[in-house]
Amino acid sequence: METILLVDDNPLRASMRKSLFEGGDPEVVRALDAAEALCLVESREFARNLSLVVTGHVMSGISGPEFVAEFRSRMPDVPVLVLSSVPGAEREYLGIPGVAISEATSPEELRKLVRLLLSTGQRRSA
Repeated sequence: METILLVDDNPLRASMRKSLFEGGDPEVVRALDAAEALCLVESREFARNLSLVVTGHVMSGISGPEFVAEFRSRMPDVPVLVLSSVPGAEREYLGIPGVAISEATSPEELRKLVRLLLSTGQRRSA
């Protein structure tokens, strides 16, 4: 089963986003922070089914761009969706391939974007 990794340290926001993306396939797994997310992808079993990472730009601990760059070094073919309302955030991800930045806030927009990324994402061998 395909998996979406949701990286969010805000319990309320994470719960809302998780319920937004759930509904059968793919499974949604929440990581509390970047460190937990990076630990999860070290598991071959988890990484084999990972199809998309959804994270915020502003995170506790390391920054969104630092997390995405580190994640990318481990899993270069899994698309990453960064949700941000920070003006100009996309500049901080220049040079990091496979990253989509979105300011979308409506449930319909987010679902549509997630479906698009899942359908166009590259599958890789883990």
